[in-house]
Amino acid sequence: MRPSDVMRLFRECGAWLEGHFLLSSGLHSHEYLQCAMILQHPTLASRVCETLAERFISDDVTCVVAPALGGILVGYETARHLGARSVFAEREGGRLVFRRAFHVGPKDRVLAVEDVITTGGSVDELISLVQDRGATVVGVGALIDRSGGWAAFDVKYHALLSLSLKTFPSSECPLCKEGVPLTKPGSRGL
Repeated sequence: MRPSDVMRLFRECGAWLEGHFLLSSGLHSHEYLQCAMILQHPTLASRVCETLAERFISDDVTCVVAPALGGILVGYETARHLGARSVFAEREGGRLVFRRAFHVGPKDRVLAVEDVITTGGSVDELISLVQDRGATVVGVGALIDRSGGWAAFDVKYHALLSLSLKTFPSSECPLCKEGVPLTKPGSRGL
């Protein structure tokens, strides 16, 4: 699946939204990529995650780790294609933690995945969580990198589609200045 195929799929599924959005990073944007619109279809979820998994097939991944909520399905489907375990971290007291008896340890070779990366903050936090438990992070994968290549990690990194979509702090947001109602479609805070 080429980047142009991923872009077409997002548009055809209604996953590419336009409006005034509050992103999980706290930034505002006039475009939002709602991966859930694709992931609700098991066949499409399998297809995009298989494409992502192919980039890490030679990295001997034993566990795929994702942040809740948006990354859970991406993590699960990617792990399935890699023959690895799938676990997720949840926010507790504002930071990512492992719950539900999930664990990673020194024998694990971990792939961290996310649905959409804007700043990379959640993935950086996820990497620290995994490394604090002695596991080796072998890579980071995402369906969409909306940072335009700005997000970077100290491990192998691949996104199916990299976009340069404008974001604004609320104090500089032109949509706020125009009085356009703000929507928070993400899962942070749930």
